[in-house]
Amino acid sequence: MIPFPLTWLYVPGDRPHVVAKALACGADVVVIDLEDAVAPDRKEYARAATVDLLSEPQPVQVHVRVNGTEGPWAAADLRATAGLPGVSGVRLPKVTSADEVVRAAEATGHRLYALLETALGIEHAHAIAAAHPALRGISLGEADLRADLGVRDDAGLDWCRSRVVVAARAAGLAPPPQSVHPDIRDLAGLAASCAHGRALGFLGRAAIHPRQLPIIERAYLPTEAELEQAETIVKAATTERGAQALPDGRFIDAAVVAAARRTLSSAARKP
Repeated sequence: MIPFPLTWLYVPGDRPHVVAKALACGADVVVIDLEDAVAPDRKEYARAATVDLLSEPQPVQVHVRVNGTEGPWAAADLRATAGLPGVSGVRLPKVTSADEVVRAAEATGHRLYALLETALGIEHAHAIAAAHPALRGISLGEADLRADLGVRDDAGLDWCRSRVVVAARAAGLAPPPQSVHPDIRDLAGLAASCAHGRALGFLGRAAIHPRQLPIIERAYLPTEAELEQAETIVKAATTERGAQALPDGRFIDAAVVAAARRTLSSAARKP
């Protein structure tokens, strides 16, 4: 299992042939969507097709985004995913409270990931992130959040983005991945948005088309300069204890060393 997934590809659960292609396209995690991508009259078919596929282990990590826990399909989705050997995680949409996470954890034995897509979810971000040991990550659903807040400019979401990054780290979770970039043709815009997300503390990104995957991975892989700097920090940390100065005058401590080691651990992904 990849310790720090960088690419999360969403595919509609009612299109098994698309799911099959997605499993071979190189994404770190394939997310089978039973929620927004599936029309109400296709929900049962999507669930049955997903159960059929995931009754066997898969060659990559596969998550299932179930329907919202307050809606009519969530309970059946959670029961259906319980015990499936091909499921690596369950993604809970539109989470607004810690109680939703606890109830979902009791219904399925899989790792959980919460999507915060409303103002209320953002307000409760840390409580949600710390709700249950089964919860392994939180992230934003920016399309719904933008609509809920009435935000017109992309920069208007930056406070919410930082809030989720801080909440995840405060709860001891991995840095969250960015939400999807909805224009699959705008690869330059995707790259610029990834650079901004990385600067805010995100790690990796969700995608809705395979052509977005290499852009995301390239944006989140460390550069040669970053790897060299990380090597310098780790090497210095093996020679002395406590805070210390590097030859260029920068001070390092345990937190800086831990971050450098995370950077080096991602180097194995580079071709």
